[in-house]
Amino acid sequence: MIRRVAVTGATGFIGRHLTAHLVEQGVDVRAIVRARSAHAAPPGGTIVQAPLATSALTEAFAGVDAVVHLAGVVSTVREREYVEVNAVGTEAVGAAARAVGARLIYVSSLAAAGSASPAAPRREDDLSAPLTPYGRSKLEGEQRISAIEGLQWTILRPSVVYGPGDRAMLPLFRFARLGVMPLVGRRDAAYTFIYIHDVVRAIDAALDAPALQDTVFVGHPLPVTARDLLTRIQAALGGSALTIPIPSVITSLAAIAGEAAGQVVGRPMLLNRWRHAELSAEGFVCCVDRLRDRLGIVAQVELQQGLDETARWYRAQGWL
Repeated sequence: MIRRVAVTGATGFIGRHLTAHLVEQGVDVRAIVRARSAHAAPPGGTIVQAPLATSALTEAFAGVDAVVHLAGVVSTVREREYVEVNAVGTEAVGAAARAVGARLIYVSSLAAAGSASPAAPRREDDLSAPLTPYGRSKLEGEQRISAIEGLQWTILRPSVVYGPGDRAMLPLFRFARLGVMPLVGRRDAAYTFIYIHDVVRAIDAALDAPALQDTVFVGHPLPVTARDLLTRIQAALGGSALTIPIPSVITSLAAIAGEAAGQVVGRPMLLNRWRHAELSAEGFVCCVDRLRDRLGIVAQVELQQGLDETARWYRAQGWL
């Protein structure tokens, strides 16, 4: 039985929800955070400051039964940073987990697999073809984990995760509140989404199950098109908005401008060349049969319900 769990990236969106859930279940959580982290530590866990280095993490993981690795770089203008954190750092986490005899749940991303349409959704055994430096670094992290001899591991690849506390979806809600919804990218693109509580359920199930030495997509069985997503966000706010399709030439120019601006200010803009590559793809849809068959998890929260909950949380926090 899992009684002590170390969580890297515990101050992040998924990490805070996971820590709260595990603490509620009576699990002794060791929240691994970076020194001088700008984010508040999650309540309930034992806070341990440690870098993504094997020696420091081996000490931080001492005595735990399992490690959930969530820490990573999602967006940066320094492409090398993706590799340093998402690949090299992940290998350090795996080496430290093996050193203390702990199982590892590595939370990767659908981006590691690449794009796919609803007609031919990604399956775990398909050849991976990530589109972006972020996706390539997450795939390299997976490869480094699976190559560590003696490590018991399970790799989870969540799709688009949303819910209370998520900032990635916030701009769309703010556009909807203003009454204007830009429709950017391919009109026929579709995506697999999953509500944060269902992601936590999947991680919890992976902790309870024997190490799979396998990769599992995590998502809701029903994909959503970009247009339908915008309509549902409008409904979550209880109003209507004008949906404006943005021509691809304008999106391309905005991506070039965003790329240049990001290099100047030192942080990624909302739209850059890699985000443009994702928006130009046929979508990011995955098959989630293995999630059901191996871990017994089927997403419970429907998209509209999840968006409604997210909107209520945004309003309660004053984000809208």
